[in-house]
Order: sequence, then structure tokens, then C-alpha cells
Amino acid sequence: MPVSAATSAAGATASAPRLALEGVAFRYGDREVLRGASLAVAPGEIVGLLGPNGAGKSTLFAILAGLLPPAAGTFRLDGRAIPAGARALRAASGIVFQAPGLDGKLSAEENLAMAARLHRVPRAAARERIPRLLEAAGLAGRTREPVERLSGGMRRRVELARALVHRPAILVMDEPTTGLDAAAFRAFWAEIEALRRAEGLTVILTTHQPDEAERCDRLAVLAGGVVVACDTPAALRARVPGDVVVVEADDPEAIAAEIEARLGLPARVRDDGVHVEKEQAHTLVPRIVEAFPAGRLRAVSLRRPTLADAYLAITGASLDEGKEAA
Repeated sequence: MPVSAATSAAGATASAPRLALEGVAFRYGDREVLRGASLAVAPGEIVGLLGPNGAGKSTLFAILAGLLPPAAGTFRLDGRAIPAGARALRAASGIVFQAPGLDGKLSAEENLAMAARLHRVPRAAARERIPRLLEAAGLAGRTREPVERLSGGMRRRVELARALVHRPAILVMDEPTTGLDAAAFRAFWAEIEALRRAEGLTVILTTHQPDEAERCDRLAVLAGGVVVACDTPAALRARVPGDVVVVEADDPEAIAAEIEARLGLPARVRDDGVHVEKEQAHTLVPRIVEAFPAGRLRAVSLRRPTLADAYLAITGASLDEGKEAA
């Protein structure tokens, strides 16, 4: 039987994590994608797997979704040891994939009804639950339209409702808001937060978007197939010393080299310009402006560290790096 989000499985202790993984490993041929990743997620917690393509987060998602068997690792659900890919974990989980998975020719109501049958939800429970889920998703009045006629944000909320039709204890999502506009992003996350408050839903998601990562209670920072840090967004940002000066110029590599040579400070070239991190960084802005002749710099600005800065400080890599999804 699926485990309700509102209650722990029989025999679980109050202090046990909802889900705990230890030493999870996986290879694609000769390439080691996960190298002993470990993570514990508490009931009702939202934990993000943060990293660029190639860090191992999508492979870990596939293992949690039951799509890939790990080469090694132990799993515990509500304090009880379970085999990797066990039916108990699949039954306790709702999955939202990055790629669209709805049948566009069917209505939202029909997509949820099909999912309910696959999860063996009793018919009476499905008849009661499906309209409530679609109403919560803001789809009242459009539940019988073919899904292909709905907006991208609406379709994404249907995917979420479908994942919840069997009342899972854990919601596992892969880059859930990729491609959504700002309004759809806010609506999607408002629904997640409401579910967490109402039912104690535990959420695990992969993301490389700092805005989405900020919504998490904790972030597991993945690099090279290992969880190298796991903490709150604020605690991870605090690992960046001081503030960040961003220098915009036509030749950022040359500017970065000159800042290091003239001011003796490390400078990194990022997508939005040259980044220089320093405590009391406001005192650095006039020094940088004075170090270059007029016309060399387009703009110099100061801002607080972001999670992208924190990821770079912790791992030495950018969230934008990584060519192969893993």
C-alpha cells in the first residue's frame, strides 16, 4: 500500500528520516557518475539536489524514480532498510519528470484517472481525489479539455496533480520548472508549499536554477558524483566571503587578468561579467574604476552572493558548466 504523506509507515520511529541514502554509486560504462552519494531527508522537508549537468543529480533522480539500478548503496524508508528500487519506495513516491509525460489527447481528468488506475487507487477514492487535485491546481472549469490545449504552466500543474493522485509520502521532481515563465513558476511553487503545509509532503528535486534552489529547506550540493555539502541556502551563501563585484566589459578575460595583476585579487569570468569576491567589497569598486582608462569598462556593480556564487566557492565549478546530462 502507498504510504500516506500524513502518516509514517508502520514501525517508523518519530526521529527517522523519511528517506535516507548512503554510498549510492552508478557507472555509465567506464564513466563513474555517482561515487558514494549520501543524503537524508526529513518528513515534510524540501531538499534540492543542486548542480550543473554532469554533476550526477539527474542520475540520482533516475535511481530514486526506479528507472536505474544503483551499483552500490543502501536505502532506508522511514527508518526501515529497503532494497534499491523496491516497490515500497515506488509506491511511496510521486514522480514529476523534466520531459512532459502527459497524453495530450486526453483531458487533465482522464490523465489523472489513468494514473490512479496504474497506482491501484480505489475508484471511490479516485472520484473524490481527482477533482480536488485539479481544483487546487487552478484548473477548475478546464478539467475536460485536451491537455494539449492548456498553457505550459497549466500542463506542468497537471503533471504535479498526476504525481499526487495516490497520496505519496515523497514527491521526486526533475528540474520541475524548466521553461516556465515567472507567473507559472510562482503558481507551481505556491502549490508545492500548500501541499507541504497541509499534508507534510516530503519533496526532493533536482535543479540548477538558483531561484528554484532558494525555495528549498536544504540543498545537497553535488559535484563529481558526490554530495560535497548539504545545508540551508543561507548557510551555503555564507561560505562566500564578503560581497561580489561584477565588472562588465567587452574583453572580460583581459580585464580579469589585469585585476589580478594590478590589485592582487582573484577574478573569475562568468556569464554576466568578471566576478571579484571580497569582504567590504564596496571599497573595491572605486579602485577597479580608477585602475582602467575610460571606455574599458561598461559597468561595475556590487551585489550580495547568490547560490551560484556559493556553488562556485564550494566546488570550483560553475552551475552553468557540464555538457552531458547525468
